Amino acid sequence: MTTRRIIGTLILLTAILGAAAVYGDEGMWPLNELNKLSFDNLRTRGLTLTPEQIYSPGGGGVAGAVVQVDGGTGAFLSADGLIITNHHVAYEAIQEQSDISHNYLNDGFYAATKGDEIPAIGYNAYVTLSLQDVTDRVLKAVPQEANDLQRNKAIESTIKAIVKAAEKGKDVKCHVAAMYGGSQYVLYTEFEIKDIRIVYIPPNAIGDFGGDIDNFMWPRQTGDFSFLRAYISPTGTSAEYAKDNVPYHPKSFLPISSAGVKEGDLCLILGFPGSTDRYGSSYGLANRVVNRFTKSVQSLGDQLAIINAAGAKDSTVALRMASDVAGYNNSLKYYRGVLDGCSKYHLVDKKTEQEKQLTAFLASNSDLQKKFGYVLPALDTLYQQIRKTSDKDFVLSQLSRSCDYFYIASYLYKKTIEQEKPDIERERGYQDRDAAMYRERMKNIQVNLVPIVDQAKLKYILKNAINLPAGQRIDAIDKICAGKSGADLDTFLDQYVGSLYAKSSVGNLDERLKMLEMKKAQLEKLNDPFIILAASLRPEMDAQRDRNRVFSGAESRLDPQLIQAYAAWKKGTMYPDANSTMRFNAGEVRGCRPRDGLLYYYLSGVRGVLEKETGQEPFIVPDQLRKTYLEKNFGTYRDVVIDDIPIDFLSTNDGTGGNSGSPVVNGKGELTGVVFDGNWESIASDYVFLDEVTRSINLDIRYPLWLINNVYHLDNLMKELTIH
Repeated sequence: MTTRRIIGTLILLTAILGAAAVYGDEGMWPLNELNKLSFDNLRTRGLTLTPEQIYSPGGGGVAGAVVQVDGGTGAFLSADGLIITNHHVAYEAIQEQSDISHNYLNDGFYAATKGDEIPAIGYNAYVTLSLQDVTDRVLKAVPQEANDLQRNKAIESTIKAIVKAAEKGKDVKCHVAAMYGGSQYVLYTEFEIKDIRIVYIPPNAIGDFGGDIDNFMWPRQTGDFSFLRAYISPTGTSAEYAKDNVPYHPKSFLPISSAGVKEGDLCLILGFPGSTDRYGSSYGLANRVVNRFTKSVQSLGDQLAIINAAGAKDSTVALRMASDVAGYNNSLKYYRGVLDGCSKYHLVDKKTEQEKQLTAFLASNSDLQKKFGYVLPALDTLYQQIRKTSDKDFVLSQLSRSCDYFYIASYLYKKTIEQEKPDIERERGYQDRDAAMYRERMKNIQVNLVPIVDQAKLKYILKNAINLPAGQRIDAIDKICAGKSGADLDTFLDQYVGSLYAKSSVGNLDERLKMLEMKKAQLEKLNDPFIILAASLRPEMDAQRDRNRVFSGAESRLDPQLIQAYAAWKKGTMYPDANSTMRFNAGEVRGCRPRDGLLYYYLSGVRGVLEKETGQEPFIVPDQLRKTYLEKNFGTYRDVVIDDIPIDFLSTNDGTGGNSGSPVVNGKGELTGVVFDGNWESIASDYVFLDEVTRSINLDIRYPLWLINNVYHLDNLMKELTIH
């Protein structure tokens, strides 16, 4: 979920897809590339901050207040580690702390004192400490005559060595991110905060008002916010949850603007956008449409039906699966939105046409033709190759992503194999540096482990495997189901899958933690049926891994060449695709005209909450909110333009999933909002930027202030905030 756009410089992909009126600001800029921006332009739009006040390599500034939280983004709002992020980012944390007698998900949760705060199980936060370009070291490690698999292995091996050296003897976590398709590599050093606690999460009727019906839609009236707090050890080191831990003191935190926003106001966003592929080829996008988006819509829809059916029979199951349901619904709607955008805006055709023009341009210059002419045909061949196993690869991926028991068994078995290698030669995720994290993951997975649902999903995926076409069969599964078909197959799968769950110990926390410490022979000696299944599928999983490595190696060779070819043609200012590293973006408060006869106004208010109220989820209005509003107890939070308490606003900012929870700040660096979504029309901008219709949907900070101060009177939380 999230956003989209950046400033008035000519961005490469806008040029690639044709000239457009200036509706917004495309681009997600790494912190070390802010010098590419026109700060003179930004100052005319209201920026008073210097570049150093936005990002300082020594720490501090607006960027110093921004943290990555559980795959999303958050921002520090106090010297005592108070973090604001989205309700949907913190959703699993509050769901895991809920039960039927204390349903914090429905009722909300507030810790009036630090001693009342409860753990956000499994949540970590990452503070960016430094960036270092390591491109030369990575690329020089690739042998000149290396094939694509060798290229991938050389890059991976070098990155692991760089990370190991950077972390040695330090209380930090490091990772290397590829930029511009792999023509640049940047080492990120972060401080990992392992003790995150829940301070305030509003009731679901506020934090998820509109639910999946309103997701990606406008107008919105969703109070998508929550407050967490970061803790560290008394000595200042990163530490797991402990009662004697102390609040983390960030180098900087954001003050809040009480002035609100108006149309045309400058909006600055810093966050961690997850993944885009705007520089990719038409072959890559066409492959995604068929082999990722379309298949995911079918699979997610089927699995969601399985989960909902189980939840309808048992309220405890429904509560335990609530986070999964929210995630499945969001992903399902996202993929449908991408498919709709690709179809409506003919995005594959647009990319194909641009590639024809690029080919003609290269052909007109012999030097460029020699340097880049091979790239598009090579990419075509590459995607033809991966299509040969695309059905099988999708099913194999679903096994680990959708079935917790199989994921656990597969990880445990693979770990015993990797343990036999020197640490530096192990795959990422299985090195010594990963041990504590995966031990916690093996523990935390127990909270939402629901065997009845997991069992039904495994049966569904095994049936899909049985129906794979010739040439893409999975031998281990074929052997298990040999000689069975029709009703006999269905009966057999019921018995086989039921036996797996009845006889396996991987679902038992204590037994699982014992398995985590075993050697391969010890694990195999248990004859656990899920371990046996994981072992039988390991050759297929390893073959898929090698296919992915060959593909990644080819991408790291070809993608930079394609980007350079476009740069030679269009000579535009470029930013790298999103890759979960911190990015800066500038836009403005602005509505849009998504189609003929329809205008999206830039701001929504509480009036819309009452208009949408049905008394049934997801359009329930809390009594205290209604009472306070009808009494016109607006305090200082009324917006004079709409004569209402503002809730959400649109802006032209650029971003994508991972930006959820990103702070929206004004030109003075004051918090005015929090990113939480993008509009339906913008979803396909992950692949081709759609300037005219792409908007970020942001929480207006005046809404949580009104709720905290006037509706629920959360005095201690209010006192902790710095409000200008």
